[in-house]
Order: sequence, then structure tokens, then C-alpha cells
Amino acid sequence: MSAGALLAPAVQARTGEGNAGVLDENDALGLAELVRKRKVSPTELLDAAIARAEATNPRFNFMAQELYDLGRRAIAQGLPQGPFTGVPWLLKDLQVYKQGELTRNGSRLYRDYRPDVTSELVRRHERAGFVIFGKTTTPEFGLTGTTESALTGATRNPWDPNRIAGGSSGGAAAAVAAGVIPAAHASDGGGSIRIPASCCGLFGLKPSRGRVPMGPLRTEGWGGLSTYHAITRSVRDSAAILDATHGVEPGSRYGAPSPEGTFLSNVGRDPGSLRVALMTRPISGSPVDPECIEAVRKAALLCESLGHIVEEANLELDAAALGQASFAIIGPAVAADVTDRARRLGVTLGPDLLEPITLGFVEYGKTFSAMDHARAGNVLQEAAVRVGQFMRRYDVVLMPTLASPPLPIGRIGLSPDCSFEEWGRRTSEFSPFCQVANWTGQPAMSVPLAHSASGLPVGVMFLGRYGEEDLLFRLAGQLERAAPWKDRRPTFP
Repeated sequence: MSAGALLAPAVQARTGEGNAGVLDENDALGLAELVRKRKVSPTELLDAAIARAEATNPRFNFMAQELYDLGRRAIAQGLPQGPFTGVPWLLKDLQVYKQGELTRNGSRLYRDYRPDVTSELVRRHERAGFVIFGKTTTPEFGLTGTTESALTGATRNPWDPNRIAGGSSGGAAAAVAAGVIPAAHASDGGGSIRIPASCCGLFGLKPSRGRVPMGPLRTEGWGGLSTYHAITRSVRDSAAILDATHGVEPGSRYGAPSPEGTFLSNVGRDPGSLRVALMTRPISGSPVDPECIEAVRKAALLCESLGHIVEEANLELDAAALGQASFAIIGPAVAADVTDRARRLGVTLGPDLLEPITLGFVEYGKTFSAMDHARAGNVLQEAAVRVGQFMRRYDVVLMPTLASPPLPIGRIGLSPDCSFEEWGRRTSEFSPFCQVANWTGQPAMSVPLAHSASGLPVGVMFLGRYGEEDLLFRLAGQLERAAPWKDRRPTFP
């Protein structure tokens, strides 16, 4: 059976699209337009998404929780009028809360956790008209670039089930790639939107630090390394979702500057002639698969054909110092969260509750002092200044999203066949480009412009200046028009 044939018959009959189906033929804005025109109802869309999820999840394992009744209740109570009214939506199951609903964070330690608050971002999703009907899988606490978990198992790539879907938003990417919905919530603390977007052939934009709310329990993640947004099939969906969700919340430490007009209005605008720095070597100097280099060079040629000026250049940063600074921030953050949780539950942390690499993070995190944490912040600030100065000469930096096509399942999970040190080497060599944007707080996007010889997606990444998502959307819209990826979908039985 084709992916299109999984659409609920009621929707096929109403839309007259046969086996192609509204879920395959429309992005999220397109689905909302059908609802507004009464060509399809929110209930029919929800039933179609549930049917697609039920049919594909057994193979790809992207659903952490099924909240079907929550979605049906929201429709029955009456949906607000917004840009996405009636469009089915999935939340990532990582520190994003719907009051009273399980939030497991990919961990057995949080198996029964039900928050007593709703995240501000979720409130904005709901005000936009999205219908939440489930949560997607994530590795434990989002700590790696694959979505494999002792709690939920391995999430698999719809392009090749033996390969990873990426992480930590791999469940979101697999659900979108499998055709369940055209867009899903995601988050990014070290590449966790862009990595799965690249692995699954999707568009993934990491916003600027402070652009999207993360409260109310805390208004930043991992000391500002992390941010929230979405993984989408279309550029315009990403822009419209950001329009619906961005802006400071009470207690915010900082907020990114507002765009000129809406983000969505920028998607159709000509970006002009941009100065593009082409970077093929990661700051660590680790090897990059020739297919990823070929993909980024072809993207550079595409940019030149569109009138942009491309020049080879490299960021000169101390990869070892920045990597250590990341551990000095993430390690103590993880250690504090899990030890507090264990204390409240009255349990002892061990391999029955946490995976080996997570336990390594906890023990490592306990070794850092307050001065270490302060020094780490200084290192990241120095990098942000240096990259900011570099980008006075360039509008964007073009680089591979990843150093290889999607890895086989089992290589970089949190229960690996190797030591903590070897796991760290594997993960850093797979994704040596993404973290720059997290260190500096800048926006960056993975664009699905290429495939490997074996047919696996290969993304290319553009790093923008802080607060300039509008420019990235102008460029992304231009690339999408010049080299459309809408009809490039995985095929599976």
C-alpha cells in the first residue's frame, strides 16, 4: 500500500483527491485553507492523521504518546480562528507541557510525570488553531543526534528503516516524512531540528535565541543553547508557524528583534544578491563524507545561478574549548534535573532508570564548579562575538548540515556498544557543523536540496546573522522555487 492510500476514505470522498489525499497534497497552510473553505472538516483531518499514524507508526516508531481524545475534545469544544485552525499537530515529548498529560522526556525516570502547567508555546499552538493529538519520540533528555531510547525504542527513518531519523526531534521528522502531518513541533539544543530535517529530507529552521517562548517553568534551555520551533515540508509553513509563536513571554531574559513584516511575507520576497561564505571544513577538522561536500558545492552553484556571490571561507574557532564549554553547561543542567527528580521520587539513580550515556552526563556534570560554568559562558560569548564579526563580511554561511548521510541504527544512541568517550567522538564527527548556531544563538536552517547515491536525504545548512530569520526565509523561499522538493517523498510498503 502506498503512503497516499492510507488516507481516511471520508476525506478522500470530500476532497475528490483519491489516493493522493489531502495529507499528501497540502502543507499545513493548505490544510487550514481547506478547512476555512469547508472542503474538509477538522474532524476529518484528525481522523486522517490518526489513520496514517496508526498505519505507519508500527514500522517507524515516532509516537511517544497518543492523545487522540485530547484532539477530539478540542474540536468538540470549538477551535479558535487562527492561521492553522483544524490542522492536526504533534508535540515533541521533551519539556513541552500540556497540563495533566504525560511528559516523559524520553526517560524511564519521567515515565509517570504529569505537569500541572501548560507551556506558553503550547498555548500559542492552540491559539493558532492546531489540534494536538499526540507526542513524538525523543532520546533521553534530547542528548544525542538519533532518536533511540530505552523507554520508547528506536525511531526509524522512512527513507530507510535501518537508518536513524536523526535527533533529538527524530520522532517529529519521521512523522512528517511518513506523511502523518505536514509539520510538527521540534526543538534544537545542538542541532536537534536540523539533524533530523537533514536525515528525513525536510526543512528545519532553528530560530534565534529568545525568539520562541520556552516557559513558564524556565525561559531558556541549557543556558540559552536550546530553542523551539518546528520541522516542516514547506518553507512557508515554517515561517507561518514562527509568526504564530514568536515573541517574548513573562520573565524572558531576552528576546530576538521583530522582523520587518511577517516571516511569511518574506518567503515570497527576493533576497537580492547575498554574500555567501562557503564552508566545507568543520571547525574540528574532522572528516566529511564526499557526498555531503558535493551536496554543499552544488548548493553553492545553485546560489550563484540565483545571483548570489559565493566565496570559500572558514570560521576559525577553538572546537575543543567550545566542546568543553558545552559539556560544562549541559552536564550540570542534566545532573541538576535528574537528581532533583530522583530526590522527589525517593529513588536511586542507576541503569534501571537512566541510560549509560545519560549517567555519564550526570557524573560528569557533578564535577564542574560554579567558576567552570561561568568560564564556559565566557567561551560561548567570545565565540558569538567572533562569528558576529566574521558575518560582517557575509550575509549567510553555507555548509553541510551533517558530515555523512543518516547513520545506521545503534551507532550514537545513549546505550551504545562503546565508552562515553567513543560515543562523544562518534556524535561530534557525525554532526560537527550544527552546534555553532547554538553556541552563538544565531538562526540556521537545513534545506533538503540533495540525496546520496543510495537515495538517502542530504541537507545543506545556512547560518544567518542573529535575528535575521526573515532573510533566511527569503533565501529558503527562493531555493524552494528554484529546486522544489515537495514531491520528493520516501516510498514504503
